[in-house]
Amino acid sequence: MRTLQDTAKALANETLTARALVEECLAKIADPAGEGARAFICVSADAARSSADAHDALRRAGRAAGAFAGIPFAVKDLYDVAGERSMAGSRALADSAPAKAHAPTIARMLAAGFIPIGRANMTEFAYSGIGANPHYGTPLSPWDRASRRIPGGSSSGSGVAVADGMAIVALGSDTGGSCRIPAALCGIVGYKPTARRVPLDGVIPLSGSLDSLGPLGASVGCCAIVDGVLAGETPALPAARPVSGLRLAIPTQIVRDGMDATVSAAFDKAITRLSELGARIVEIDFAPLSEIGQAMVTAKGGFAAPEAFAWHRELLASKGDLYDPRVSSRIATGAQMLAADYINLVRARRAIIAAMDAQTAEYDALVMPTCPIIAPRLDELAGDAEYFRLNALLLRNPSLGNFLDRCSISLPCHEPGQAPVGLMLTGETGGDHALFSIAAGVEAALRH
Repeated sequence: MRTLQDTAKALANETLTARALVEECLAKIADPAGEGARAFICVSADAARSSADAHDALRRAGRAAGAFAGIPFAVKDLYDVAGERSMAGSRALADSAPAKAHAPTIARMLAAGFIPIGRANMTEFAYSGIGANPHYGTPLSPWDRASRRIPGGSSSGSGVAVADGMAIVALGSDTGGSCRIPAALCGIVGYKPTARRVPLDGVIPLSGSLDSLGPLGASVGCCAIVDGVLAGETPALPAARPVSGLRLAIPTQIVRDGMDATVSAAFDKAITRLSELGARIVEIDFAPLSEIGQAMVTAKGGFAAPEAFAWHRELLASKGDLYDPRVSSRIATGAQMLAADYINLVRARRAIIAAMDAQTAEYDALVMPTCPIIAPRLDELAGDAEYFRLNALLLRNPSLGNFLDRCSISLPCHEPGQAPVGLMLTGETGGDHALFSIAAGVEAALRH
């Protein structure tokens, strides 16, 4: 995998051209032995080549849009790109009208000179952490591909595209972990920003209360740069904060339940490494975390189902037979929540967030395994019962950050050649820049 910073340097030094980079990515997408046919729903080959040629000409003339001009990125199939259909990985929107305008996030990426290489596959309507798609195929995790393991979702194509070098970075969305789960299972970095930092306009929603838009890349720096672009800021690499003196808290409840031996070993080794370098790591009982599940039980559900049902109600009525049944059945449960239940859930969430904010104020970040298990095999998901059990297990830890309205990042903590395992750092609401600095320091410590 190439990092954004190394790629930008090669372009600036003229040891690499945008056209050569685009051709490299397109060749990997087209490789019949690879996952391109499943990682992408459509590929913008001609437009990407034309854009690359234009950026090369501008760079030769000293007029490049910026340091990252000419670098290909993958677009999750729920972002509006003018002239393209946003189908969210579904057949139900296959006859929808092409977008008339770019989503603000896409416009910002284009203004920075990034080149969209294609629309990345995803779980239909972003409603699963598994990454399986019965309509367009399921791209496989890069690890142990012979065993056909899941990529994680819902930003499945985005994760595989970065891991396989089919794009340098990718855009995802994250409602309950959909940037961080594919990152963990594919061995890359995925970021969920504080939701309000990045505009959701022009993106097919899942849950307005929980949705956020974030990047996937080869490094913390890659994600920090793209996050800056998406947020309308000047993109920059974060200054790595020294690990020594970091105050990190591991919740004693929920986050280690059901953890398999591989994840346990990798996570414990990473924590030991950080402790040896001077991080002050404590295990703390955070009572508000246990209250999240109880609040959803009391309200007869969470935010995603009723908010998704409000958007899908008419489409389900007219084209429900075109949906993945494992998606439509979950959306349909949203019809059962009463308005009073929803209002009570909103009220409970506010109280839980306030209580958690008070309890975590003295720590720099929460730390936990991104997912408690390594990537399951596709054949393990044949039955609905196991599919939904594993889906809930993969979503459990990352979704805490969405409910708490916080920023969160997953970075690899496994040994080279071993099954990918993600270590997740979760910061405070609005503490995105601080979290990137912490993550950059942790990343450096774990790579040495």
